[in-house]
Amino acid sequence: MRVQFILSEIGQGLRRNLSMTVSVILVTFVSLTFVGSAALLQLQIGKMKDDWYDKAEVSVFLCPQNSSEPTCAGGEVTDEQRAEIRAALDAPEIGPFVETVYEESKEEAFASFQEQFADQFWASAATVDDMNSSYRIKLTDPEKYQVVADVVSGRPGVEEVQDQRRLFDKLFLVLNRATLLAGGLAAVMLLAAVLLITTTIRLSALSRRRETGIMKLVGASTIFIQLPFMLEGAIAATVGALLAVGGLWLGVEYLVSDWLGSSVGWIPYVSTADVLTVAPALVAVAILLAAISSLVTLSRYTKV
Repeated sequence: MRVQFILSEIGQGLRRNLSMTVSVILVTFVSLTFVGSAALLQLQIGKMKDDWYDKAEVSVFLCPQNSSEPTCAGGEVTDEQRAEIRAALDAPEIGPFVETVYEESKEEAFASFQEQFADQFWASAATVDDMNSSYRIKLTDPEKYQVVADVVSGRPGVEEVQDQRRLFDKLFLVLNRATLLAGGLAAVMLLAAVLLITTTIRLSALSRRRETGIMKLVGASTIFIQLPFMLEGAIAATVGALLAVGGLWLGVEYLVSDWLGSSVGWIPYVSTADVLTVAPALVAVAILLAAISSLVTLSRYTKV
């Protein structure tokens, strides 16, 4: 009987404040979509780092002709300098940090350059002598870049030591800032959701003040009186959370997996499984919003 009464009260409350309930659902949907997007963006960054950093190499570019670097004052790298650099890379001191060392000649670098920029008109002006020969070093631990850099940097014949991971840092910086932006927008929208849920519960409580007064007089407990109002907010917020999960799932499935995945296939993308991983947290946030709103409102507006 009590359960039936509570359910009927919830239904009446939702119908009486239908427009406010819809507003709560929509604001919760938008705010949690931003929260979910920020979470998925962080997962995307993690996937890209795991994939790209493991493939990243340290490139030791040797001196070409006419380099302005002090270590290239003697001109193009000599065979003797090349041998010394290779010996330093093969030294037992850094052996545990180096997985493989591959030497790329100027001719190979030129062929790769022409292949990569074949559609650029200025590429035809480049010659083999403009290219750097180099050593491409695969590390056992990409975080140990500095160990190798310290061994070869500043040696005669070495123009530059480049960690390919640094090429990704600017991209990850942009993505992290996008995450912060999404998080900031989500915080504003979550505040709006709390205020809307609070207003909805307050209006519902005021419209049923006479009924709650009668319930108090006949001995109903505080929790029994307040529970329908609490559940109204929780239901509206949960519906908004489920809509957010559905929107994120559709976005990842059709925009990320189908569209981006087919056009730019070399990037590891988040999947719908990641959306389902985030989903419980979004629902929990929705319920927490409703709980906070209930605590703020009910103690005041259900007094008789």
